[in-house]
Amino acid sequence: MSRDDNLTDDERHARGMAVRREVLSDAHVDRAIAGTTALTDDFQDFITRVAWGDVWSRPGLDRRSRSVAVLTSLIAHGHHEELAMHLRAALRNGLTVAEIREVILQSAIYSGVPAANTAFRIANDVLNDAPEGSDGREP
Repeated sequence: MSRDDNLTDDERHARGMAVRREVLSDAHVDRAIAGTTALTDDFQDFITRVAWGDVWSRPGLDRRSRSVAVLTSLIAHGHHEELAMHLRAALRNGLTVAEIREVILQSAIYSGVPAANTAFRIANDVLNDAPEGSDGREP
């Protein structure tokens, strides 16, 4: 049994929406919700409840560690369309630009140089304005 077996779907959705907004930003989530259609409505509910309300809300890893895992997985699987969003989330979760560079460099060994090369290109576009030791958050 997990720690939250007694939560209703509405409670999981509410918790997931709060975590999703903290990690991705209100602006990002508002854009995603505004773009929801009859076709994507069930999917938006699913990712909010399950990805954000269940998995990202678990106590076993902190958000920094979850961001490292997500970046590594996205790089390994070539999910470039999600990488920029999760690079920004990693900054919001406290990773520095230097730490993100190390995650990408590490991925070159296990996921391949072409995957890391693409990740560095995307990261360069996303992180171009963030200072070297920055966590990307506003002062």
